Amino acid sequence: MIDIPVDATVRPLLIESRSVPAYCCLIDDAEPDDGLPWYHDIYHFLRLGVYPEAATAKDKRVLRQLATRFVICGETLYRRSPDGMLLLCLDRASADRVMREVHAGVCGPHMGGHMLARKIMRTGYFWLTMETDCCQFVQRCPECQIHGDLIHVPPSELHALTSPWPFSVWGIDIIGKISPKSSSGHEFILVAIDYFTKWVEAASYARLTSSGVASFIRSHIICRYGVPHELISDRGVHFRAEVDTLVQRYSIRHHRSSAYRPQTNGAVEAANKNIKRILRRMVETSRDWSEKLPFALWAYRTSFRTSTGATPYSLVYGMEAMLPVEIEMGSLRVALEQQIPEADWAQARFDQLNLLDERRLRAADHVRAYQRKMARAFKKRVKPRPLHVGDLVLKVIRGLIRDPRGKFRPNWSGPYFIRELTPEGAAWLMDLDGNRFSEPTNVDQLKRYYV
Repeated sequence: MIDIPVDATVRPLLIESRSVPAYCCLIDDAEPDDGLPWYHDIYHFLRLGVYPEAATAKDKRVLRQLATRFVICGETLYRRSPDGMLLLCLDRASADRVMREVHAGVCGPHMGGHMLARKIMRTGYFWLTMETDCCQFVQRCPECQIHGDLIHVPPSELHALTSPWPFSVWGIDIIGKISPKSSSGHEFILVAIDYFTKWVEAASYARLTSSGVASFIRSHIICRYGVPHELISDRGVHFRAEVDTLVQRYSIRHHRSSAYRPQTNGAVEAANKNIKRILRRMVETSRDWSEKLPFALWAYRTSFRTSTGATPYSLVYGMEAMLPVEIEMGSLRVALEQQIPEADWAQARFDQLNLLDERRLRAADHVRAYQRKMARAFKKRVKPRPLHVGDLVLKVIRGLIRDPRGKFRPNWSGPYFIRELTPEGAAWLMDLDGNRFSEPTNVDQLKRYYV
């Protein structure tokens, strides 16, 4: 501790938190515009041999070294390139015109910034900041922005969804339309998965509506496992109307993912993939898949899940399922159960149920460790694209949209304003006329628009 005299005056410290490195705050981006071209001092030094009035000794030395690369022919200033070619020095207005003509003129191929600077130099023009100016000009080109390549690099870190206890959070999705139809005329599979145990419920339908989805939630989830705390789905019409009425009646929090953002409900998407993979190997006539669906669910429920370190069946019932092969071949478990009295078997079963909570807690720790591992691997691919409320952005065009331009359709639409942004990465947009989008868009489908 430091003893400060009573009569000493201690001035308060001013502490500021900056979003950029300290050395960046010393750079003034906005230089005063005196109306003179950038080569004014070089031209006067070569023509008259005079220095600027406020030039220091160091400034004069820099000007002399810089002027050795320039030459005056008549009244025009040229820069001598290393290969002996003379490049005409342009002022700001002429440089903007040349960039516009070479980049987007009659023969403009809309090339990148570095290639544009080299093409202008080969054409015979020069100014001191041409490469930076060309990159900024290409970055602001409207045609290059709306026809730019799609961005596949994630802009933010992975946000993992977790469930505190079995049957608390369910994800629900639809597989279909499936072709060919099953022998019973079914074309859709409605799949739901518990986020904790990875237990899957599914049913096939010939025609699926919101009333069918609501009936499935009531019969396959609520009546079997209790009222869940949260339900996650996409924004399809099947999860509206009567589904909204059902979740309001039972006070279930219904989360809808952003459009074209299946990663939000990744657990059920992974379950869909596995069920389809199992069915492909089970079906015999390609039209009996609806009859094979219960067996595919049994195979999934009794298979080891890497994320939990256990099978869904064991996390639900506290023991492993008895497989048909164990009855046919007489496994050790079957032989032991046949030899012990019924009272001892019941006591062993009670012991399994008493230890079920411990098994579930181990699974929860395993899930958290697995998610941390996935997050670390995902973070290596992240390339941040910071966006803020009020920014102008372009939105990627996805889905089957009829466009008369066909293959010449742009990849991006816009520009739009960001009117609201959540920390999880959902953005609500508004067009330039003030019309607001009713559905959110994930930030990985947006990129900044430069003007």
